[in-house]
Amino acid sequence: MNTAGTIDRPLTHDPQKQAPMKPSTHEPEGSATQDLTPNGARDSRQNRTREMQLIPEAMARAHMHERLQEAEQDRRAARLVAARRMQRKAERASRRARRALAMAVMQ
Repeated sequence: MNTAGTIDRPLTHDPQKQAPMKPSTHEPEGSATQDLTPNGARDSRQNRTREMQLIPEAMARAHMHERLQEAEQDRRAARLVAARRMQRKAERASRRARRALAMAVMQ
């Protein structure tokens, strides 16, 4: 099996073969011990990148964008239904007015 481990289940429990902890940004230079792990080994085990950690945020943003589009589409559909209802009401009023005018002319 040639897959890299994860944070919860490392590939190996040997501390010398695991990826070292990154020094924090507020820690002074040279206060931590030197990293003796070869670059290739560190890169192969480094599977939790910044992009992976931001995936849930990006998914939430995409989901909210989709929900906003659905809401806008629902509002447009509701406005269209209301406009058609008002148009039918106006047409009925127009027919009643024509009929009343015709009745008044006939008498």
